[in-house]
Amino acid sequence: MLLSSILHEIGLPFDGNDKKIIGIHTLSEANSDQLSFFNNDKYKDELTSTNAGAVLIEEKYAHLLPQDTMAIITNEPYLKLALASKMFAYKLSTKTVKPTLGNECDIDDSVIFGTNVTIGDRVTILGGCYIGDNVVIGSDTLLHPNVTIYHHTILGEKCIIHSGTVIGSDGFGFAHTRMGEHVKIYQNGNVIIENDVEIGANCAIDRAVFGSTFIRNGAKLDNLIQIGHNCDIGAYSILAGQVGMSGSTVLGRNVVMGGQSASAGHLKIGDFATIAGKSGVTKSLEGGKTYAGFPAVEHNIWLRSQAKLASLIKKQK
Repeated sequence: MLLSSILHEIGLPFDGNDKKIIGIHTLSEANSDQLSFFNNDKYKDELTSTNAGAVLIEEKYAHLLPQDTMAIITNEPYLKLALASKMFAYKLSTKTVKPTLGNECDIDDSVIFGTNVTIGDRVTILGGCYIGDNVVIGSDTLLHPNVTIYHHTILGEKCIIHSGTVIGSDGFGFAHTRMGEHVKIYQNGNVIIENDVEIGANCAIDRAVFGSTFIRNGAKLDNLIQIGHNCDIGAYSILAGQVGMSGSTVLGRNVVMGGQSASAGHLKIGDFATIAGKSGVTKSLEGGKTYAGFPAVEHNIWLRSQAKLASLIKKQK
């Protein structure tokens, strides 16, 4: 749609040469026919190199944008982003069409398909599952009963998804007005699950705001796990029950997270790191080490701090 039409809908003036906008993306990923936004100094360095066609931005930062990128001046760039995201939301419908099937598939008659679904060879889908529009499921994958896969999800080969799991549900994203009202940021990305992934029962894998949420090759997820929007779960990582991952967390290869551990958003955990059960990760962590506690620190430091605390309590008695 035309940029002028978008700005009219979100309550901003337009002055300049109009251009066609096909979507919204981050500063680092947007191209010349996409709209982006800036509301966090953490990403200030990306302003000078963005390829976005236009950026919602406060006036004091506008001079940092490239000459070819149009600055859309607003005091509320994040709120205006939320309003604009609705205009690009995928239109859901109840239409069902028989999927494109590979060879030797075994699919229960109760399974409901959206439109343009593609399924590989020897796929098994048990009763009560829902497979949304434009979903792709790779060969030799098994879906247990009552799995829900939202639109545009890509599911690799030799995966196992257990009962009650939801893949591609909306991430938890809202902008806030000055009066404290919550405005939904429509989640217009998808989920990509690579090969040989197993996901336990009653997990929720959120779709990305823009781009994709990734579960990489060989990752294994226990039951009752929450993966936030735009997370990237590294290859062969293991997540135990009730792990929670806030949005845009990146796990390296072979990360192990113990039961009920969790991460804050927008951080990275390095390859072969181990996070002990009930730990809370509040900052990015190096790989190859074991961490424990809240906030999570190296395990030997946590053990010493616990010993000193016990000693102090003992002395007071």
